[in-house]
Amino acid sequence: MRIFRHYNDLPPEVLGGAVAIGNFDGVHLGHQAVIGEAGTIARAANIPWAVLTFEPHPRSVFKPNDPPFRLTPFRTKSRHIEALGVDVLVVQHFDKDFSQRPAEDFVNRVLGDGLGARHVIAGYDFVFGRGRGGDCDMLLHMGKEKGFDFTAVSKVTDAQGEIYSSTRVRNALMNANPREAAFVLGRSFEVDGRVEHGDARGRTIGFATANIHLDEYIRPARGVYAVRAGVDAGESTRWLNGVANLGKRPTFAGEDIVLEAHLFDFAGDLYGRHLRIQLIDYLREERKFDTLEALRAQIGRDCEKAKRILSRHPGV
Repeated sequence: MRIFRHYNDLPPEVLGGAVAIGNFDGVHLGHQAVIGEAGTIARAANIPWAVLTFEPHPRSVFKPNDPPFRLTPFRTKSRHIEALGVDVLVVQHFDKDFSQRPAEDFVNRVLGDGLGARHVIAGYDFVFGRGRGGDCDMLLHMGKEKGFDFTAVSKVTDAQGEIYSSTRVRNALMNANPREAAFVLGRSFEVDGRVEHGDARGRTIGFATANIHLDEYIRPARGVYAVRAGVDAGESTRWLNGVANLGKRPTFAGEDIVLEAHLFDFAGDLYGRHLRIQLIDYLREERKFDTLEALRAQIGRDCEKAKRILSRHPGV
């Protein structure tokens, strides 16, 4: 997949595609339906399969003081989009200046003149432009003028009629329900980050950990999780089972929220490496222990419980 950080002066071979538009934070099953529809159209017409997304997320521009909320910061989002088979990812920089452009300007300059779109695909509720003045009806009618077709993808729901949405994923994670989050995403929720040096206390009690700060990621419920960790191994990823604490480490009077993962059957050095940690199941709340011996015993029980759960989980 080729990634472009602008819509101007794109090479001729990526123009004239079927373009799916959206923020796509989470790349959940609803998003996958929109992107997949673009793929179906692109393959049938033998044109590029493209996605147009926005970074940073508009919510962070309009509400900069909100707590972190991202399900998929750009590195993670682009990886999940690439896994769908997309040819081209165009990333439009989003700021207040861009948000004030008229919707018609976006259609003319970005979709028409910039991308030369042959077909545009969006979710049924997609809105854009100053004051959210643009919607699917505008794309349909202006598309006829600019020479592209338009498809609005209807809402995608589960068997109970509940919509797949990023909000649903966020709520599941904050309510300590990673299984529900995985159901909506179509895969386990994961945190991707570079392993940083911690205080090395884990080694002193027999459970070495790899520490990752959450940065832009949403803060799921604090506690202990059964996890799978993907260790960056060049062109491939090595997956290992483990257990992780997500929180402030109250036994050691921690202040920052950190994801600390103990990987089973791994003894290598991970400092500075990228690690993908999937939250598989929630084991218990985070709590403070009076002694290191009590903490060590509880971690041992957490490990055994995690191993039982992960033995039943289908894996990556």
